[in-house]
Amino acid sequence: MCQVPVSSTFIIQNALLASKLSKRVDNQLSVHGISFTEYMIMHHLDSSPLKTMRRIELAEHVGISASGVTRLIAPMEKIKIVVKEANPRDARQSLVKLSKAGQRLYTEARVSFEHCTNSLMENLSENQQEKLVELSAKVL
Repeated sequence: MCQVPVSSTFIIQNALLASKLSKRVDNQLSVHGISFTEYMIMHHLDSSPLKTMRRIELAEHVGISASGVTRLIAPMEKIKIVVKEANPRDARQSLVKLSKAGQRLYTEARVSFEHCTNSLMENLSENQQEKLVELSAKVL
């Protein structure tokens, strides 16, 4: 019988974990009419120092392509969750920002998200959670 390297086991388990977590969080956020990926876009916009980001920056933070971000943001723009702003440094690029309605939606969805994440992580101590975050960051 062949011995599977622990690195291979980690990658496989992590992929399965990411899929399951994403589905659970998607389910929780669906009551707000948004997906987990849309929530992450909103989170990064809210967390950025100027509350605006270029699409390419959002793509890097969310882990999808720039064209994927464009496709994701288009309907969010249409229903006024995000707005485009001119980029004062580069007229060829626009910035994305949460609208007032988007900010309200994000604030409400964050409560559901935090409830879901607390539920998902309840079997780990605070120290274990911190260590997990630290170790995961080393892989990323």
